[in-house]
Amino acid sequence: MMPMGQERRSQPGLAKPADSSWLASTYTSLRDTLTNRHHSRDFVFAHAFYMRSRVMAMGIIFLVMSPVWLLVDQWVLPSSLLQTTLVGRLLMMAGFAVVVWWAWRSEDNIRRIRFSAGALLALPALFYMLVLTLVPDNHSAALVGYSFIPFLLVAVLSVFPFTLVESLLAGLLLQSLLVFVQHIDGSWMTPTGLEAQWLMFTLLAVTLTANHFQLSLLLRLYRQATHDALTGLLNRGALEVRLAEIERAESSSGTPVPYAVLMMDIDHFKRVNDVYGHSVGDKVLREFARLIALQVRSGDFVARYGGEEFVVILLGASVEDSARIAERIRDTIENATLFDHDGNQVPITTSIGVACPHSPQPSEITLKQADDRLYKAKENGRNRVVSTD
Repeated sequence: MMPMGQERRSQPGLAKPADSSWLASTYTSLRDTLTNRHHSRDFVFAHAFYMRSRVMAMGIIFLVMSPVWLLVDQWVLPSSLLQTTLVGRLLMMAGFAVVVWWAWRSEDNIRRIRFSAGALLALPALFYMLVLTLVPDNHSAALVGYSFIPFLLVAVLSVFPFTLVESLLAGLLLQSLLVFVQHIDGSWMTPTGLEAQWLMFTLLAVTLTANHFQLSLLLRLYRQATHDALTGLLNRGALEVRLAEIERAESSSGTPVPYAVLMMDIDHFKRVNDVYGHSVGDKVLREFARLIALQVRSGDFVARYGGEEFVVILLGASVEDSARIAERIRDTIENATLFDHDGNQVPITTSIGVACPHSPQPSEITLKQADDRLYKAKENGRNRVVSTD
């Protein structure tokens, strides 16, 4: 089914077919959770939204528990340390409040959400360092209950679906915090200090494992919910979400977002199923989807709209650009070499309707314009592009 002279390239938003090899599956899972390099643009936004809810939840928990710990300080700390710890803890509580507010206001801002997650972990660590630095010499042992903070933050890491690289870097910084603490309290390289370091290392290993499985599960569930199982393209629901995002951007800015919609289907696809069988029809759909994805840019969206009908969203495309890309897709499909199970060639062509709104309008109207032009292309003989009425 692979057309001659073309190589398979990865396309963001295009899910890869499942591999039966356990080793290959494990490698893919580790690659996906190691960094966000292979994450599609649409998953990055979903990941950030998921992270935002975790940041807000943990921020509120920390904010609620901080006053409780103030009471503990009053109960167990000597009076000489109360003023120092009180100022530090009030500053930390104010920081938690800002983090929660910042995350709440950052629904569509990925960088701000990631910064909020980092700040949530950094605040208790900075608070602990500040207190240790300000307390008089030889009084750090009186800070009852404070030494657990580095271990708590490593455990909190497992709550967030960080990538393995992000979690490892954060864990190493917390390990460094523990080293700083042990130099202050004199436990560095003692049996007690080595035991604490080993405990921190073990917790970090558990956290990295939890992050891997959490992010891997999130990716799998996301792909199942937003991608078509047969072709690996976005499904209709995911496409409607992308179009809704464009509408929100136009509504908030008051200016049109340039984009084009290409609606296409496989000419006489029913004949393919009738003549070659449904298994060959499925192969044709998968190859058709792959060929479309090869012809668009990484920031564009390709979706299976239903049956043999597909939709492409070209972001920032003009009328001329969209017509040129549509013609390129049509030509690629016409010249592709596809075969059935017996090696017989299966010729296919496609008809494409193009809509490129010049002013903000509901996405339903843009889709209907593309659909009307698709049917016009079919009425005019198929295997053609229609971009005007």
